[in-house]
Amino acid sequence: MEGVKYDAGKPLMGCIPPHAELLIAEVLTYGAKKYDRENWRTIDCLEVRYLDAAMRHLNAYRRGEEIDPESGLPHLAHVVCCLMFILEYKETI
Repeated sequence: MEGVKYDAGKPLMGCIPPHAELLIAEVLTYGAKKYDRENWRTIDCLEVRYLDAAMRHLNAYRRGEEIDPESGLPHLAHVVCCLMFILEYKETI
């Protein structure tokens, strides 16, 4: 007998690239240790401030700096985290 699983049409979570996912988790872990796990949710003017932060990281990357000197993690992973915070905020307000 074959089992049944009704997952047709559901998001394919396994499509998230695993290396990028790990780097994002590392940036989030860094932030959780530096501030607090959910601190990002409580930032005043969240959209503006995280967009500014994303742009700073992107600008550093565009200038040839791949790794953030403070965290030791890729600037692009920081960009994704900043944009993810904004996206989560917009989807839950």
